Amino acid sequence: MDKNNKSYPNRWLIATFGVIMQICLGTVYGWSIFTKPLQQLGHWSLTEVTIVFTIAIGSLGIAAALGGMVVDRKGPRFVATIGALLFGLGTLLTGWGVTNVSIWTIYIAYGVLAGLGNGLCYITPISVLVKWFPDKRGMITGIAVMGFGIGAFIMTTLVPMVLKVIGMSATFYLLGAIFVVLTLIAAQFMVNPPEGYAVAAPAGKKKIATAASVKPAVAVASKDFWLFWITLFLNISAGIALISQASPMVQEIFKQTPTQAGIIIGVFSVFNGLGRLFWSWMSDAIGRRNVFLIFFASQALLFLVLPYISNLAVFMVVACYIYSCYGGGFSTMPAFVADSFGSKYLGTIYGFILTAWSVGSIVGPILYSSMHGSYGYSTAFVITGVSLIIAMVFPLLVGRGKKLVATEQN
Repeated sequence: MDKNNKSYPNRWLIATFGVIMQICLGTVYGWSIFTKPLQQLGHWSLTEVTIVFTIAIGSLGIAAALGGMVVDRKGPRFVATIGALLFGLGTLLTGWGVTNVSIWTIYIAYGVLAGLGNGLCYITPISVLVKWFPDKRGMITGIAVMGFGIGAFIMTTLVPMVLKVIGMSATFYLLGAIFVVLTLIAAQFMVNPPEGYAVAAPAGKKKIATAASVKPAVAVASKDFWLFWITLFLNISAGIALISQASPMVQEIFKQTPTQAGIIIGVFSVFNGLGRLFWSWMSDAIGRRNVFLIFFASQALLFLVLPYISNLAVFMVVACYIYSCYGGGFSTMPAFVADSFGSKYLGTIYGFILTAWSVGSIVGPILYSSMHGSYGYSTAFVITGVSLIIAMVFPLLVGRGKKLVATEQN
């Protein structure tokens, strides 16, 4: 760090607490472990239970967009603190909804409240760390959101055992208490670097500073913004559809018990986390555009062959790769956006782009859960594969953003 910044927090300490926050938030991706127990508890359909997850991710995307604007005005600590309270409170109230066998309480508590809190907390470490690490944009966003994948792993591997011991209501109460404490502590470390902050560069090169950037109104009106939005939406829709149905899918198709399915989904979640780190590192090496082209081409092929896979081990290999691409999209896109529009207003701009997460969370999971009853998962796999082939065109069209940055800075 530059010698003029010695009075400010160590950026790696901030990154550590950003990861801790993301670990708590990432437990939302373990929702499928509650699918079967909730169906049995309230005699609810698969679609009714899946809607909880859909609302949660939809609320997350909306809150990330709103939180991104507030982060740039009020500061990340303020936004993260509110998000932490909502996330923890929503999880606690979910336990009350389970006790009273009320699906609508669960919709509001986990779907709306916890979802909104998740989105407010999610956007803050990304916005903060890209500013603290202008020299390692891809890597640091990968490290930050890798925590999201770790959280899913913890949820799917450990929580099923807790469920057996203390029951579903108590599990949500326990998780809510843990989330309140950890996310509130982490929120206090979410601070932006000082104005003019720069980091040391290799000998003979200029210091790398956080870039002055395109203003949100200019960015949103540009072609590149919507190309980013569509690109993220298509990558999310494919992965989140599989994630939302993973546990019941493994139990139904491959005849696994809920505990076995939880362990398998835990393995998938590891690759969700590792993919966030690996693909962000790859994006620094080969470019963000090329990474998304790899995502779409490879996943299209895999989704088209999924209906013909009957071996659990082969399915696991394919699913692990799809999970890695899904996670990699979240770590690569913030750096992609910052490359084009700069980092100063990244919270607002990327927050708006994260509404693609909300829309994708509706399209993917509802497509799979609704088609499951009439056609099985095979038709949904084929539709996903075809959409990913079409998706390849969108990263190729991105390119106007750097001109916008140059114009703005001049």
